[in-house]
Amino acid sequence: MAERNEGWDDNRARAALRRLFEAGVRAADPLAGLAAHLPEPPRQGRVVVVGVGKAAAKMALAVERAWPEVPLTGLVITTHGADLPEPPPARRIPVRFASHPVPDAQGAAAAAEILAAVRGLAAEDLVLFLVSGGGSSLSTLPAPGLSLEALVAVNRELLRCGAPIDAMNCIRKHLSAFSGGRVAAAAHPARVLTLAISDVPGDDPAVIASGPTVADPTTFAEARALAAQYRMRLPEAAMRHLEAAREETPKPGDPRLAGTELRMIATPLMALRAMAEEARALGLAPLILGDALEGEARAVGQVLGGIALSAATHGEPVGRGAVLLSGGETTVTIDGPAGEGGRGTETLLGLALALDGAPGVWALCCDTDGIDGKSDAAGAIATPDTLARARALGRDPRAALAGHDSTGLFRALGDLVVTGPTLTNVNDVRIVLIA
Repeated sequence: MAERNEGWDDNRARAALRRLFEAGVRAADPLAGLAAHLPEPPRQGRVVVVGVGKAAAKMALAVERAWPEVPLTGLVITTHGADLPEPPPARRIPVRFASHPVPDAQGAAAAAEILAAVRGLAAEDLVLFLVSGGGSSLSTLPAPGLSLEALVAVNRELLRCGAPIDAMNCIRKHLSAFSGGRVAAAAHPARVLTLAISDVPGDDPAVIASGPTVADPTTFAEARALAAQYRMRLPEAAMRHLEAAREETPKPGDPRLAGTELRMIATPLMALRAMAEEARALGLAPLILGDALEGEARAVGQVLGGIALSAATHGEPVGRGAVLLSGGETTVTIDGPAGEGGRGTETLLGLALALDGAPGVWALCCDTDGIDGKSDAAGAIATPDTLARARALGRDPRAALAGHDSTGLFRALGDLVVTGPTLTNVNDVRIVLIA
């Protein structure tokens, strides 16, 4: 075993993990790939550029650069602090800022601005809708009769209950005046082209940011069933709205959505493939386990740790000198007081506990948007001596996992990966290096 690990030490392993992660983020950079998906600028009619999500500012800049002579109006919504470091002095597409993952009044006001910007257009006009992960919270606009305070409470419950993203967004769409195809309906009869960066398993456009320009196949009845299934404690006003079911979301075949088109410019699988290519350049054999690994974060980490142990011990499904790559959005069910945690670090701590100090195995779990949960880190790195170093500091790794304090533990170890906002988002990636 030692001979097969020759040449690998902690510094080299950490550098390799960071290099692979950065390759995945670059593959999802809108400045690199968005222009190729743009149509020819319309010869007649207006161009209205609107959008929501963690990549919105960069996506808007990519449009500006590709169409320097085309008159553009509109606005995009992104997270506070996620604008470009050096924005152009005369931004043609204004950027509004809102809160994520808990909505705020700025996001609601900006969402209303977007709806106003796309109303009253003609058939010769073009709406470019730029969408990426995080858009659901950023554009939370209550349906008639609901308050923003009620939707903030709904969002907190969605984050607590451990429901998968498609279930969360089904409920959001049926409490919203913005998502679930309503932006495209408001823009009718204009042509609507959606350019999307996917952060969801399966790249379902109806789930990305709750699909503001996409027909919604889900129903009020499904939203009520999901609330019951996950035992959600929703505000009374929200439950009354779901039960009344007065105005369904636009469904497939709705004539108001006939002039819509969607192009996917970046996906989790694209990022994983870019990471695999970078692994080969490092002389490592990549194995992509999938882009849609979901479930409770600690359980996903335990499974990945078991696969890594099999690889290190038995050479199956890969041998040493390999990396396991995966993506997808895990969930964290908060069932009591919580420390400083996040999906990525909770997955990673579950993985480290499963490995139990196995030699020659390092791992990185990070969110490609640069923010894991509500922390200031993208994620963290686990090493063969993570558990030993934590215990030497008086930290109990199992207690940290039980108390959702994984980020706090990795912070104490100095093993957080801090990138700042990357201005893109193809969800979580996990890299396990078997050296």
